[in-house]
Amino acid sequence: MTLLEVVLELALVVVTMLVTATLVFVGPRRIAAAIRGYRWRLEACLLPVVALAVVLALRWSTRDIVLRIERRVIGLNITHDLFALEQQLFGETPVVLLQAIQTEFLTEFFVFVYIYGYAFLLLFPIVAYFALEEMDDLSTLLLAFTANYGIGLLCYIVFIAYGPRNFDPLVFEPLLYDAFPQSRTLTNQVNQNTNVFPSLHTSLSMTVFFLAWVTRKRYPLWLPLSGFLAISVALSTMYLGIHWFLDVVAGTVLALISVYIGVNYTVEGLLETGRRYLGRRFERFGNPGGE
Repeated sequence: MTLLEVVLELALVVVTMLVTATLVFVGPRRIAAAIRGYRWRLEACLLPVVALAVVLALRWSTRDIVLRIERRVIGLNITHDLFALEQQLFGETPVVLLQAIQTEFLTEFFVFVYIYGYAFLLLFPIVAYFALEEMDDLSTLLLAFTANYGIGLLCYIVFIAYGPRNFDPLVFEPLLYDAFPQSRTLTNQVNQNTNVFPSLHTSLSMTVFFLAWVTRKRYPLWLPLSGFLAISVALSTMYLGIHWFLDVVAGTVLALISVYIGVNYTVEGLLETGRRYLGRRFERFGNPGGE
């Protein structure tokens, strides 16, 4: 399959899931109200949208530069350390233990969750929170996503790590490409094989789940579904041989940090804090002999 065919198939499946979930969890009345009031809603969350767009643009536009910095300047290869630590802790890596129980059903389930369920999990709360009467929860979600990508990018620059399937294909099976070979076309376009520690699939999925807990009174039925999907995504990254268990742990910690930032800060507040900090630094630089 070509890249276009893969993307179209992904879009068709995810849109179907989004429409179904929106009708069930959000409801026609909220949807209609959101459509009527879309302008003020967009204005209310404009800064978080811009912040996320800027971070994503920086990530994709600087891929080659980041790769050179990562591998030639400050990158620290921790692949063997991850493998050794997991063996020391568990006797055998959790990836091997998970792949030891593989069945055709489990493989198909985890492939579906890793590709389609993950995309749905990230997109649905944007729709759901956009339909609320206030945009605070949507702004929190977008800022938390921004923190995930920003901190994750820094970690990928500092830490070079290859996933199990690239570390030793004889021990760890590349089940994603075996069961769904056309996914290689898509993943090669959006990811590097050293973008492993932490697992952004895990961090973003857990971010959605943690925020579903924070907003459980607004969408009570979304909480158990988001939890099931988030945990399934985390497990799928190991079952498919993409991430180590420690990548998943680091991704969960990153999710907690990102949710804390999203809940306790705003883009405006962060910008103002940065402006004041830079202002004080420049003032001291311009007046080195001052008190």
